[in-house]
Amino acid sequence: MPTARETLLDAAHVAVRAQPWAVVRMVDVAAAAGVSRQTLYNEFGSKEGLGAALVDRLLEDFVDGAGRAVAEASRSGADPAACCAAAAHWILRTARAEPIVRAALTGCWGTRMPLPASGRTVPPGEPGELAAALRSRVVSGLDGARRVPVGGPPSGAALREGFDRRELERAYEVGLRIALSYVVAPVQESDDEGPCGRVDEVVRALLAH
Repeated sequence: MPTARETLLDAAHVAVRAQPWAVVRMVDVAAAAGVSRQTLYNEFGSKEGLGAALVDRLLEDFVDGAGRAVAEASRSGADPAACCAAAAHWILRTARAEPIVRAALTGCWGTRMPLPASGRTVPPGEPGELAAALRSRVVSGLDGARRVPVGGPPSGAALREGFDRRELERAYEVGLRIALSYVVAPVQESDDEGPCGRVDEVVRALLAH
């Protein structure tokens, strides 16, 4: 059963998707969650605290989702490049559907949404920090993929089967940053196959050397 905190975050998420954060009222969030306004303040302290907690939860779910996408691709027998393409699919699909995630990836926080917590050297959602978190989570899901032979690049040359963690991190960082570039500057394509295919090709080329 969801806790009061989880229910309040769900209600806040629904509210901010329907109207600008500036006009969202705490009393309305509490009522939608079925708790008292005092309970809301006890959990988050202020509207800013509620907004920051919502941003944190959405970004944690986003990074976890990228890790799950890689793990699932790995379990299905995908090689490291295809696993990175699976992470790219998750990034592009989620950024398109969730404005707060898109704001965190681009650093462009609009007035319609809550802001990350202030007072930190690198606030949650800062693009560089988020890219590093994605890379770390994606690489951590690769234990299975590291044991899978990697298919050859378009030229037909075979890739090596074994990669150390540093090699994978470098290749994955480049691949994920390519995926993030499509969030910042979307292309006019009907789906994500083109961008994700390019991610796959680049990671294969990097691992071929």
